Amino acid sequence: MKKQVLIYFKMKRLVMIGLVGLITTVFYSCQTPAANEESAAHNEEHSDHDEEATGEVRITREQADVLDLQLGRVERKSLDKNIKVNGYLDLYPQDKAAVTTFIGGNLANIYVKEGDKVKKGQILARLEHPDYIQLQQELQEGVSQLSYLKSEYERKEKLYKEDISSGREYQKAKAEYFAMQARVKALKAKLKLLNLQVDKILGGELYNTVPVIAPIDGYVGEVLVSIGDFAEPGTTMFLITNNDKTHVDFKVFEKDIYKVQQGQKAYFTIANRPGELIEARIEKIGRTFEDDPKAIHVHAAITGAVKTGLLPGLYVEGRIVIQEKPANVLPEEAIVKDGEGNFIFVLDEDESSENEMVFKPVMVTTGIEDAGFVEVAFAEPLPEEARIVIRGAYMLSSELIKGELEHDD
Repeated sequence: MKKQVLIYFKMKRLVMIGLVGLITTVFYSCQTPAANEESAAHNEEHSDHDEEATGEVRITREQADVLDLQLGRVERKSLDKNIKVNGYLDLYPQDKAAVTTFIGGNLANIYVKEGDKVKKGQILARLEHPDYIQLQQELQEGVSQLSYLKSEYERKEKLYKEDISSGREYQKAKAEYFAMQARVKALKAKLKLLNLQVDKILGGELYNTVPVIAPIDGYVGEVLVSIGDFAEPGTTMFLITNNDKTHVDFKVFEKDIYKVQQGQKAYFTIANRPGELIEARIEKIGRTFEDDPKAIHVHAAITGAVKTGLLPGLYVEGRIVIQEKPANVLPEEAIVKDGEGNFIFVLDEDESSENEMVFKPVMVTTGIEDAGFVEVAFAEPLPEEARIVIRGAYMLSSELIKGELEHDD
């Protein structure tokens, strides 16, 4: 394989040398024999030197950083018989929350910032308002009255059954008792919704502020209030998203929807992870068409190892696999096209050192191109651990050509 690569690059240099030689012959045709002999000697020396070329590229680690080289390995993916789709990363409704209050209040404290990770039940902020104290006071008073009304109701009931008291007095006592009982239950429910501890309130404690609680695990996406703001009932104060539950929302056009089924594999790429194909699996298929364009939403669970950096709202390009046909693939950026030939750069671990990296070009045959990846085949299999330039290959090829030209000089 190495011999084929060397022949490829030597042929390229010979063509360049031939062109230079032709121009030199015409230009120096009128020169003296001595000059011609000197030129011939120079060409012979150049040719001998050229035979020693190896076609490899040697650069320092610092140069590799400047060229922004990225190394990777041959991956096994399916690129055949796919449906091309696009969409975005999304969350199901139960994995995102708008935090509000049902009783207005002023923001006394805010404990979180945008991007903070929070747990369900964690205090995000505190609200204060006289109405909160009023509710607690009414509960304490209501419980005290309830005890009296209960005993009065039981007394009137006993007298009524003994024909000592009238039915009207009995019915009045009963109505007052059950009305207060309902009021106390309602006050307890309101205070629980305000995340206050009812038992402590009944024990005589009063809270000046009420906590604003995170309803789900996740990350604080937005903080929409400031200290001192009055939060109206229903006003969104915080947006929380559980990004760990991010899934893919593909749009599948009408002509392709009959090909999609639950359980099928899918692959997608996102802009903030270039050159990475992330695996997913079809989970839910919509049952309602959008009018413009005519498409159905297809939801896919992310099954690949990547779980970080997947933010809801990111645009994705994907492929839904209709028929599995695994192939060896590399990112398009890894393939250098030179005329009718294609090659990649492989890191020579044995020749490389702490300060220098040595890359050798290897010829490849390309096949299907899809989703930013290219199917590749080698005349001789590469070792599984072979590290390949998957970003910056064209920059490295320019270094190769530059080295050849300097070598020819």
